[in-house]
Amino acid sequence: MADDASKRRLGRGLAALMGDAVPESVAVDQARQARRLPIEQIEPNPQNPRGTFSEEALDELTASIREKGVVQPLLVRMLDEGRYELIAGERRWRAAQRAGLDAVPVVVREVTDQESLELAIIENVQRADLNAVEEALGYQRLIESFEYTQQDLATVIGKSRSHIANTLRLLKLPEGVQSYVSTGALSAGHARQLIGRDDAPELARRILDEGLSVREIERLVQALDGAGDEAPATSAKKDSAKAGRDADTRAIEAKLSDLLGLGVSLKPKTDGSGALTIRYATLEQLDDLLRRIGA
Repeated sequence: MADDASKRRLGRGLAALMGDAVPESVAVDQARQARRLPIEQIEPNPQNPRGTFSEEALDELTASIREKGVVQPLLVRMLDEGRYELIAGERRWRAAQRAGLDAVPVVVREVTDQESLELAIIENVQRADLNAVEEALGYQRLIESFEYTQQDLATVIGKSRSHIANTLRLLKLPEGVQSYVSTGALSAGHARQLIGRDDAPELARRILDEGLSVREIERLVQALDGAGDEAPATSAKKDSAKAGRDADTRAIEAKLSDLLGLGVSLKPKTDGSGALTIRYATLEQLDDLLRRIGA
């Protein structure tokens, strides 16, 4: 039933509309449908969740486009005669402008406002083009605007439900800390340790000033939370060592989960061996993992 609900929300199916996250056969078919449009007739999508563009990456793409042109068509929809709005491909559109192109290849699709927003968010997330805060805001907009559940998002985007939940939690951080994540100064793993803390801005500043690792900030947070305890010194030392080992394990699990977008668990043994479990919800997630590791 959940899958059926997801499909209804997605209307005609995002996979059939998207250019960058579809099978090669579909991408080839879209390329055949491409036509060229004057670049000045194309407008950016005001609902695009992606707000930041790396200047270095844009420069590299601009150089590539000057040499080879725009290889992959942009995805657009018609607003009215002579005006088109981007659905996917804003980075290519910006780089094409920098490269001085007069026209670019496009595939025109008839989509609703809802489908346009869904495509803009999901296309960027699947291609890992968003920072963690932009990704969280995109998820939030889909949940609030179209009644998505976290499981719906996990199914459609190909991420684990825990990844969706952990990413959304970043929106509970103060705006100042969120800005550090948006600019890349602070990792999502660091930021998650600060959620719900009144001293989050101060700790974020300390992370940046001292270059603390995720494990170090987790231990610091535990130490701050336990500062008022009056346990015996020996017991406190044992508890601290145990907490440190647990913190290491949790930090590694969080890092791997972030990298893979899947649920991860570690079961270390005293002899240094252990077990690593990676959980997937669909065969598509498993296929994506196998592609990443070259299997």
